[in-house]
Amino acid sequence: MPEILLSTLNARYAHSALGLRYLLANLGGLGPRAAIREFEITRRPVDVAETILRDRPRILGLGVYVWNVTPTTELVAMLKRLDPQLTIVLGGPEVSHETDAQEIVRLADYVVTGEADLAFAELCRRLLSGERPAQKVIAAELPDLAAIELPYDLYDADDIAHRVLYVEASRGCPFSCEFCLSSLDVPLRAFPLEQFLAAMQRLIDRGARHFKFVDRTFNLRLDTSLAIVEFFRGQQVADLSLHFEMIPDRMPPELGRALATFPTGAVQLEVGIQSFNEEVTARISRRQDNAMAERNLRWLRQSTGVHLHTDLIVGLPGESLASFTAGFDRLVGLGPQEIQVGLLKRLRGTPISRHDADFGMVYSPHPPYEILANSLLDFATMQRLRRFARYWDLLANSGRFIATLPLLWSMPGSPAASPFAAFLALTDWVHARTGQTHAIALARLRALLGEYLVQTLGRPAEVIHDALERDARRCEQSARTQRSGEAKDNSGATVAGGRARQARAVDFDRG
Repeated sequence: MPEILLSTLNARYAHSALGLRYLLANLGGLGPRAAIREFEITRRPVDVAETILRDRPRILGLGVYVWNVTPTTELVAMLKRLDPQLTIVLGGPEVSHETDAQEIVRLADYVVTGEADLAFAELCRRLLSGERPAQKVIAAELPDLAAIELPYDLYDADDIAHRVLYVEASRGCPFSCEFCLSSLDVPLRAFPLEQFLAAMQRLIDRGARHFKFVDRTFNLRLDTSLAIVEFFRGQQVADLSLHFEMIPDRMPPELGRALATFPTGAVQLEVGIQSFNEEVTARISRRQDNAMAERNLRWLRQSTGVHLHTDLIVGLPGESLASFTAGFDRLVGLGPQEIQVGLLKRLRGTPISRHDADFGMVYSPHPPYEILANSLLDFATMQRLRRFARYWDLLANSGRFIATLPLLWSMPGSPAASPFAAFLALTDWVHARTGQTHAIALARLRALLGEYLVQTLGRPAEVIHDALERDARRCEQSARTQRSGEAKDNSGATVAGGRARQARAVDFDRG
């Protein structure tokens, strides 16, 4: 029975908790007395409590994030009633700020804020020796990354076969975007590169093929980013898949040329545009050269096989509907494979709240604290945009309607319309017909799109039918390829070919 249990509620089974593995790797002599238990938020807290108490730990460390704080609060309340002697220690971005206002903090015994890799181990040593620190909230000192034991050997065979493997070559962010928790991080710091690459090599040797880097600024330092890209390019393995977060206005030629050598779809770049409105980005302290970002995105689409996942934010202070429309249409024109439309969140500790009074910012009081309205976008409009984001995921980001969807705004021989306006009209129509934003079957989506294009917009029926048929054949071919890619390789590990799309959907907020 482990005396120290490390646990969290992941958003889904395919996710893996990198933070827990850091804590376990750095427990030193306490390591053999500790274990990890991961759950999904779909599990009932009462069932999670049963599993935890079955291990009879003395210390329970829980990772708390914006996506799991509500069920984790219920879990903590239950555990403290069932076993008052259990010492519960919280960590993670959600409980690292504004601790006085949180019920989960009140219920727990201790909270370690910030990067707890080494501080959690010290707290456990004190607790197991019988010492109870008087201070409930413990601010972790910033660790020397060279002194941290890397956790990647703790990914087991099941993780490698079935889960996204999160890795990081650096921590921190040099930028100060006010909506992002990373703006509170100290300047960029890097792990020793040789040690990091050696750990990656061990994972590859064990069959790992998909790597999701959580670095906030992967392409900031050319020497490091190029060395990592070259390392993976030199691996003689099939089905390698890499995910990086990219600063949009920085693409040194050497890095671009290296990325261009990878097979189509092997590299995914997550590119946060957020807004093309320079007045808005200046207001939220975001530095971005829009012309350079546009040039880089266009080059990546035209000259590489990189999959581009781009982000825009709805509800930024001072961003009107007309401004968002112009930015969305501009991004569509650059042709990224995905445009993630996200509603602004007022994450705990972020300075975006300083604009509340001037722009009438109204946020939900419940996680994930999404914006409900502001002075330029009322609640009804924000709800339409929320549905827009959901339907865009279903119809555009899914890749299921590549041939059909552009016919909403662009038909041969007719003047092109605004993609945003055209899709918003479709959004309103679909919602009026179905009242649903979830649990819409693919066949139903296909029928709705065809009906709207032909009967409402008057598009030629034969053109729409042909486009839908081509999309259906492409989806079937993709499904066959994915089923094939999920077969076992010779080492017994599941091939990662079918997991690239899944990994792009991961919303990992390390804070």
